[in-house]
Amino acid sequence: MAYDVARIRSWFPALDYGWAQFDGPGGTQTPRQVGEAVASVLTGPLSNRGMTGESEVRAEEAVTSFRLAVADLVNAHPRGVVHGRSATQLAYDFSRHLSRDWDDGDEVVVTRLDHDSNVRPWVQAAERAGATVRWADFDPETGELPVEAIASVLGPRTRLVAVTAASNLIGTMPDIPAIAAAVHAAGALLFVDGVHYAAHELPDIVTLGADFFTCSPYKFLGPHCGVLVARPELLETIEPDKLLPSTNAVPERFEFGTLPYELLAGVTAAVDVLASLDPETTDAAASRRARLATSYAALHEHERALADRLRAGLDDLDVVTVRSRAERRTPTVLMTFEGRAAAEVTQRLAADRVLAPSGNFYALEASRHLGLGDEGGLRVGLAPYTDESDVDRLLASLAAALG
Repeated sequence: MAYDVARIRSWFPALDYGWAQFDGPGGTQTPRQVGEAVASVLTGPLSNRGMTGESEVRAEEAVTSFRLAVADLVNAHPRGVVHGRSATQLAYDFSRHLSRDWDDGDEVVVTRLDHDSNVRPWVQAAERAGATVRWADFDPETGELPVEAIASVLGPRTRLVAVTAASNLIGTMPDIPAIAAAVHAAGALLFVDGVHYAAHELPDIVTLGADFFTCSPYKFLGPHCGVLVARPELLETIEPDKLLPSTNAVPERFEFGTLPYELLAGVTAAVDVLASLDPETTDAAASRRARLATSYAALHEHERALADRLRAGLDDLDVVTVRSRAERRTPTVLMTFEGRAAAEVTQRLAADRVLAPSGNFYALEASRHLGLGDEGGLRVGLAPYTDESDVDRLLASLAAALG
């Protein structure tokens, strides 16, 4: 197992601008391979899908390759892969699809750890259907969301539980398989937001036990779009509103209008880049899923070493408060500062060409539950291209900014 960060950094033209990028949780930089894949499809012969002319075949191949790539990434069936403009859009779409069968007295569970895109669509759908919303709280001291917090609000009328696999604000990774077991024992469906999770952990929706799993390719080196994955047989039980001439086949019946073939090609390329993070995965005989597993294992070691370096440096800065130290978490740190607004520190870092944004990052309930109101804190996230010099630049800039 090997990880050559200099090799990986050479794929990213954006890094030539000289910034230390810590905004990966909001969207990673894009490697050259992805940009070239998008351009190739967009500027080559291209038309609506079909099997007659080359332009039709190229569109068909872009769709087929996209579904296969995402299926390999999350261990799913290609017929269960739904494209969307964003994970937020997909959550809203499926909240409308699923809530059509909800009645007065039914219940929906959401958590205060989640990004609002996995909270508000379900709250609003429940309100329209007359269903009751139950809230599961995380521990603001530790950042943990224990299984019991969700199990305690489940009941015989629970229809759906929405929970994040990893908090985009503080990095906490709840025990999703244990949560899934509790949810399914109650006879409910589990909708998992894997947007932040998929950037750091190789998803396996079978092991996780997720009925629905969403992710956003632009959080893991790809273009701006969203993906929802579910079992094809589950998708076949859901009847969305759609145009009369459009297909009723799964998953196409959930994808409205012409697909962005160039973005689908970009997603495929991003998955292939992830599968090549470890150069030892170039064996053509290995499946893409196997190469992804090897590369993610190498990525873990790389990010773990950088996270240890970052946290050790932060511990030396007495005026910095790290807002979560959950046992299982991504290499994402939310911090606040004694006597300084987070937004002010962000601007000071930017003067040194270090990008570490501040805010609540749409995890509004989590920010409020931490006692940070709507202002949140300064967030630092690691990505596959982050190296030791980036971390050292951040720590030095922080030390200067905080005196």
